[in-house]
Amino acid sequence: QVQLVESGGGLVQAGGSLRLSCAASGGTLRMYRMGWFRQAPGKEREFVATISWSGSSTHYADSVKGRFTISRDNAKNTMYLQMTVLKPEDTAVYRCNAVRGDNSPLFPSWGQGTQVTVSS
Repeated sequence: QVQLVESGGGLVQAGGSLRLSCAASGGTLRMYRMGWFRQAPGKEREFVATISWSGSSTHYADSVKGRFTISRDNAKNTMYLQMTVLKPEDTAVYRCNAVRGDNSPLFPSWGQGTQVTVSS
């Protein structure tokens, strides 16, 4: 079973940048469309961005469009999320998963996630 481990989060001031990583073990991500999700305290989990298996197609939530960039390196079995111009409302735990065509998560289990905190 594929296990996903997220890393790269931290505390940053508004306007700053972070790069998140999603590393897989126990299987390959090569065949999957992948995505990032986030969940802020007291809120529902929300979709952030997805990327096709080849990396040629990406899709973003309106709230992050133009600020975040999703990418992947299939040779390293890793996916990334470059976040720029961060805002306090981006504060959340970020997790990755394979995704279906409707952007819903595919794998039943999640990693621990990585905390992103943006101060104003």
